[in-house]
Amino acid sequence: MTKYNTDLGKCMLGDSLDVLSTLPDDSIDLIITSPPFSLQRHKRYGEPEQNEYVDWLLQFGKAALPKLKETGSFVIDLGGAYQKGRPVKALYPFKFMIRMVEDIGYNLAQDFYWHNPSALPTPIEWVNKRKERCKTSVNTVWWFSKGDHPKADIRKVLVPYSSRMQKMVDNPDAFVKDGAVRPSGYVMRQSSWTTNNGGAIPPNLLQITNTESNSQYLRFCKELKLKSHPARFPAKFPEFFIKMLTDENDLVVDIFSGSNTTGMVAESLNRRWLSIDISPEFIATSVFRFAENKKQAEMYYLDLINGHDVKIEHQQQTLL
Repeated sequence: MTKYNTDLGKCMLGDSLDVLSTLPDDSIDLIITSPPFSLQRHKRYGEPEQNEYVDWLLQFGKAALPKLKETGSFVIDLGGAYQKGRPVKALYPFKFMIRMVEDIGYNLAQDFYWHNPSALPTPIEWVNKRKERCKTSVNTVWWFSKGDHPKADIRKVLVPYSSRMQKMVDNPDAFVKDGAVRPSGYVMRQSSWTTNNGGAIPPNLLQITNTESNSQYLRFCKELKLKSHPARFPAKFPEFFIKMLTDENDLVVDIFSGSNTTGMVAESLNRRWLSIDISPEFIATSVFRFAENKKQAEMYYLDLINGHDVKIEHQQQTLL
């Protein structure tokens, strides 16, 4: 059931498998999500055991495939874990990726890796206590597609040039001699190396710090003495993929929406969005991302906790 909505999107309470079954086939442009990870020390929102995790998660991939457009994408962030009682990595992120392709029928468009420079030194047993392993700061991010050529435009996510590249663009004669032949036989052309394209092509290693201590969401949770969601990805993470893989008015869906970072980012980028979560508590606090002030946040929250739906009337253009 819909719990709150804006002119562009809505947040629904329920099992994503049930909600996905109600959507038309070929209707979604992008699913981007971060499910509960298969951890040994479980967080309070719950997740299946490691030996059940891949089968559990594949249900959602199977349900989502017919709902994606032929040009649609499914992007999923998966954190790694160690096997119980052993300093040996669990293989479920890779097993999931292989079975999404071989069993369900997706294409692996590209593998991404999200590096969080602010990651804490975990797991404690093998990193802090025994000093046998380095801290884990990289998540696997699988970009699956339905067809061979999903909608994608890397020109929307160009990154700043390095200082050396910027100097080359500004003064090509000092760096590239047109017609010069490299030892490999490659003939240098200034036009190939010095055209200003507005930025450099990004790598598939995304370095995004996962800190939002000053975010509106956390501020309202603290001021209203409410628990925040224990696992939130930073806004820059869904922003990258939403920009690259969708256009304005496309439909973006998050099937494990948590604190609804995805919906907030999609709203700011003028995409239609649908966020789904099974926890009434997390949905009630996720509305803080759309509140203009503490009074409004508290009003929205109380309405949701008391079983009422919320319509967010205003158009908020700068949520990020």
